[in-house]
Amino acid sequence: MELLLLQHSPTIHTTTSRSYLLFAVNGQRFQLSNPVDPTTTLLEFLRSQTSFKSVKLGCGEGGCGACVVLLSKYDPLLDKVDDFTVSSCLTLLCSVDGCSITTSEGLGNSKDGFNSIHKRIAGFSATQCGFCTPGMCVSLCSALVNAEKTDRPNPPQGFSKLTVSEAEKAILGNLCRCTGYRPIADTCKSFASDVDMEDLGFNSFWKKGETKEEMVSKLPLYKPGNVNTFPEFLKKEIKSTGNLDLGSNFWYTPFSFEELQHLMDISDTRIKLAAGNTGISYYKELEWYDKFIDLRRIPQLSIIKRGEDGIEIGATVTISKAIEALRQEQGKNSSELVFEKIANHLEKVASVFVRNMATIGGNLVLAQKYSFPSDIATVLISINAMVNLTSDSKHEKISLEDFLERPPLDSKTVVLSVEIPHKAPTKSISRKTITKQLFETYRAAPRPLGNALPYLNAAFFANVSCERASGKTTISSCQLAFGAYGTKHAIRTREVENFFTGKVLTLAVLNEALKLLSTIVVPKNGTPHSSYRTSLAVGYLFEFFTPFIKTSAEKLNDGLKDNSRVLKSNQFDKINGPTLLSSGTQVFEFSEEYHPVGEPITKTGATLQASGEAVFVDDIPSPKNCLHGSFIYSTKPLARVKAINYKPNSQLDGVSAVISYKDIPESGQNIGSLTLLGAEPLFADELARCPGDRIALVVADTQKHADIAANHIVVDYDTENLEPIISVEDAVEKKSFFEVPDFYNPKQVGDVAKGMAEADHKIISAEIKLKSQYFFYMETQTALAVPDEDNCMVVYSSIQGPEFAHCTIAKCLGIPQHNVRVITRRAGGGFGGKATKPMPIAAACALAAQKLRRPVRVYLSRKTDMIMAGGRHPMKITYTIGYKSDGKITALQIEILINAGIYPDVSALMPKAIVGSLKKYNWGALSFDIKVCKTNQPSRTSMRAPGDLQGSFIAESIIENVASSLSMDVDSVKKINLHSYDSLSLFYEGISGDPQEYTLPSIWDKLGTSSGYNQRVSVVKDFNRSNIWIKRGISRVPIIHQVMLRATPGKVSILTDGSVAVEVGGIEIGQGLWTKVKQMTAFSLSSIGGQDLLEKVRVVQADTISLIQGNFTAGSTTSEASCEAVRMCCNILVERLTPLKDKLQNQLGSVDWETLISTASMQSVNLQACTLYVPGTSSLEYLNYGAAVEVNILTGETTILQTDIIYDCGKSLNPAVDMGQIEGAYVQGIGFFMLEEYLENSDGLVVSDGTWTYKIPTMDTIPKQFNVEILNSGDHQNRVLSSKASGEPPLLLAASVHCATRDAVREARQQLRTWSGQDGTDEAFQLDVPAILPVVKELCGLDSGGSDCVNMSNRVGRLISYWTLLYPTMSVSRNLSNTYVKNLEHVQNRDEW
Repeated sequence: MELLLLQHSPTIHTTTSRSYLLFAVNGQRFQLSNPVDPTTTLLEFLRSQTSFKSVKLGCGEGGCGACVVLLSKYDPLLDKVDDFTVSSCLTLLCSVDGCSITTSEGLGNSKDGFNSIHKRIAGFSATQCGFCTPGMCVSLCSALVNAEKTDRPNPPQGFSKLTVSEAEKAILGNLCRCTGYRPIADTCKSFASDVDMEDLGFNSFWKKGETKEEMVSKLPLYKPGNVNTFPEFLKKEIKSTGNLDLGSNFWYTPFSFEELQHLMDISDTRIKLAAGNTGISYYKELEWYDKFIDLRRIPQLSIIKRGEDGIEIGATVTISKAIEALRQEQGKNSSELVFEKIANHLEKVASVFVRNMATIGGNLVLAQKYSFPSDIATVLISINAMVNLTSDSKHEKISLEDFLERPPLDSKTVVLSVEIPHKAPTKSISRKTITKQLFETYRAAPRPLGNALPYLNAAFFANVSCERASGKTTISSCQLAFGAYGTKHAIRTREVENFFTGKVLTLAVLNEALKLLSTIVVPKNGTPHSSYRTSLAVGYLFEFFTPFIKTSAEKLNDGLKDNSRVLKSNQFDKINGPTLLSSGTQVFEFSEEYHPVGEPITKTGATLQASGEAVFVDDIPSPKNCLHGSFIYSTKPLARVKAINYKPNSQLDGVSAVISYKDIPESGQNIGSLTLLGAEPLFADELARCPGDRIALVVADTQKHADIAANHIVVDYDTENLEPIISVEDAVEKKSFFEVPDFYNPKQVGDVAKGMAEADHKIISAEIKLKSQYFFYMETQTALAVPDEDNCMVVYSSIQGPEFAHCTIAKCLGIPQHNVRVITRRAGGGFGGKATKPMPIAAACALAAQKLRRPVRVYLSRKTDMIMAGGRHPMKITYTIGYKSDGKITALQIEILINAGIYPDVSALMPKAIVGSLKKYNWGALSFDIKVCKTNQPSRTSMRAPGDLQGSFIAESIIENVASSLSMDVDSVKKINLHSYDSLSLFYEGISGDPQEYTLPSIWDKLGTSSGYNQRVSVVKDFNRSNIWIKRGISRVPIIHQVMLRATPGKVSILTDGSVAVEVGGIEIGQGLWTKVKQMTAFSLSSIGGQDLLEKVRVVQADTISLIQGNFTAGSTTSEASCEAVRMCCNILVERLTPLKDKLQNQLGSVDWETLISTASMQSVNLQACTLYVPGTSSLEYLNYGAAVEVNILTGETTILQTDIIYDCGKSLNPAVDMGQIEGAYVQGIGFFMLEEYLENSDGLVVSDGTWTYKIPTMDTIPKQFNVEILNSGDHQNRVLSSKASGEPPLLLAASVHCATRDAVREARQQLRTWSGQDGTDEAFQLDVPAILPVVKELCGLDSGGSDCVNMSNRVGRLISYWTLLYPTMSVSRNLSNTYVKNLEHVQNRDEW
């Protein structure tokens, strides 16, 4: 027997013990003595007690990666350091005793020098808002550090031992809402020893055409071991000072099982057993414990023991360590396949930085006590795993299946270990039979590579044998486990197992088993997508056994000889597991005509963002006596607020006040948001008008105490005689609408009655429904209000429109606007969610600060933010369309009901935006009736491309419907309805520009050529003919996006040393505004400066007192408007300085910049200029064009194989910045169309309120081939240096993913019709948005609780049976073409064939 003892926190046998916490952060020593709150997380400590702010609070659930740190543990016995990432938001501070923590600042910084990771992140344009970037850097660093510990050959200088595959996976669990991930993947791959340098995307290090050697030489040099993760002083102290003993402070660390038993025997105490503490991410705890007992130092719980019967894994062994141990079993015995597949499945549980802390025992306990949908439990019960328990000094060994069936464990029962058995070798090949074990695991989840709970998981183990002579396959035994489908816990389907045992595997037997299974795997009532989950179970079992229904023993032997149950692609159309991004190309032109404008320079502040030194609002140190706030919000759509009370027996600390509308001063107003289109109250008065309506603000001494207090408050409601308006249909019935000002109402086009009369065909009253989308900016809403002298208030806000917050706060507090100052340096993502929604956050802070005369700050939890945010506008569309037989559309009549929520916000802008993008096709004539509905829902607001996104998709959906009705190719219908310049001028009257500016037709044609569209269409058709279970689709989508510039201020100040400070009205939210403004400043002053001034320019934070009339940063045009404002300022300064320069040149012959400026300052030349750029009528609005093509694979899951985008940026102000905007917007669009469910309950309260339930795109869901070309469309005289916007329009192109998925679904439906003997084409269908897995699978026709899969197996089995009847020795592929399928359908007997 082999025994391996893993001690995650090694016990140091000394005679002394420590009564203080000891650890290091970035090489600095920290010692914390009693009292230490045992509930304090590492994140709380780092952000509140240290200067290290790179660790960010993004979700508080371990689901985003913003808080990731590198945790290092030292084993003095082995003299070895173990380095791994953890989520600091879940890691308890007391648990890091004796550890070293490294944050992104510890890798490198502006003072000590940036790390090569930081430099490469910046050079590959892999950061935008920068909020998530430090976590990305730490995750990559961890991968690099651990790769260096392997025994792989030393790589070439500058590279690491990482492989490309490992590099891409390094940040798999980290979320980014800005970049689209492609440049981050390139950054990671640049460190890999096996990287193809040509495969890396655009960067600032080398130019196209340079040799590999030149490329490598220009990369920031990576030096292995340049990060010391564990300081020597800490190693010495760990050896000499003994173990932690904080017993007097509720944190206990037993070092033996006897000590644990003693602690648990003490009565009348509430005990929390702690190990990884990751369970709190899912089950939020509000109760208080008397004891925290750290189990990780007990040797019996951390063992990994290998023996002849199997492997025993201690309860506190982390999932990551368990995966390592299972992989180490490979090659040692016959169970290597089972263990390897278990390890592979476990890698899809959570993310690596959660698996590094989460324990095997903890996961199983959550499944047993709270019905957590555990993958581990499902996989292990399929192979008869056992569990060792102890309770009241009694030890017990039971099956995992029995363990799950027991009543919930009490606090005195401890799981010791889990035993995973070896499977005795059964493979044998004789002249008569072949016998083999089969094992496979399955899961279907929104994200293929993990970090998402499954809809269902399954694991199957079977012993089968096949007779050589007859080809009959017999199932000797099988173990079939299913879980996570909406039941109490994972189960073994004993009835199905018994049915199979001893039977010869035939289609008839399989069909009966599937029918039986569909009656067993039945989700409980209320489980979302219940029929889909049942059909998954049936489908997985069908997939597991079908390849072994053969007539040839040799065929079975072929399928088994590789010692694997992985299906071959020619057996079941199965892709061998999802992979990550493989490659992409970026193409653009740039010139030095306006140097440095137009050049792809690195984003300003990128390295600061990477190191975590860039300061966001919540990074600002709290002023003395600062208080923290947390909102109490309504959970009802319409209710009277009778009272606000705390729950009984609540133990609340540090609460100072509860602020409500009653605390607004008499001179003030109850206003929380104020725009030109209307106001929104700060707090509900006696009546709460929507879920998420703010009722009050709890103010306490810490954010944690404020959040706890808010969670312990109970609101007493009265809903008698109140009828809320929930839906747009309710709003229509009750005539509840917001008025749209005439100047925001779009104009009808043409004569619809005439167009309808000319039509050969009509589609009458077709419907489309579009849902909402959440912003998911990485930084939630936040503000800090600091009272100043003379009744003034300084507010720091993460907002896209500081000026509007300024006005709102002044009105709310009843003070003059000159008493208010709002400062915004940057925002951690915005996407429209930081436009109006931050105003009430800032106003509430200011109100509380005014009342309490103390600073007050708020940082919303992700849940509160998601409930209050409102998000994108849902809508219902009804349309009637007339068209000719050739697909030419003659008229469109459309009605749209927009759910605006309860307050006006900016919803009145929606009709014009919707129609603006809807008009991208020539409808012949267009009429519409758009109503902005007022409902008792959270007020919706502008989200990236508000209205434009929906309008563009509506147009695509209508075109798809027309093509389907005519049985025409969709692409042909699109092309015939693209605008000519004349029709463009009709639909976009006054803003169509000159004919040469209409670039869409040329883009359309170029995309067809550059992407090989026509050839790929043929490939897709061939693929679909040859594959039964997987279908591909392809789509090409055009856009026309109407944008509008706004008045924008700018101020340029040249200081006496020649450095330049710039202020603009726009806010840096990741879109590269500061970078473009710096470039414009350097260019505009170059005529007088005579040198490159770029490094002398700094763009400073927005200050509403220093620069007024800032307006919103929105609509994709603020960067160019800010650039124009700065150019106007610089022109003024150049005019002032030119006479002096001429004079100095005459005197000195030449004059440098510094001399010119110092002389100007001494001669009192005004070196500051301020302007307000007001766009003229000729440049107020313009059109953007673009197109994209998409290929999808469909298995219920959707994989985006390739995307090609050509986008017209005019003359880009910075191609690197614009490229990031295009890719990031497109991927955010993928989220809207394919992934993101922003679900509400029947009252309208958001229930998708965290990372567990709301899934934005990740590295494994973006296109595998991502090609983008920025088109330089020439001079546009009315643009800012001929540039065009890039922030929002590319989002619309993501409809191509949805359209391609629809194309694939159509193929699957047509195949089913053919098999059913139905003639003609499929009837029209609507693919919902988002097209999540259950939606796609149901529309494919295989989702009737599994019965359709049973019926299909009958059909396919019949075809195979006929084939094998004729040719019993022929290998039969499941890749039957549609031709074979059609022919074989009519074969009734052997003679007929």
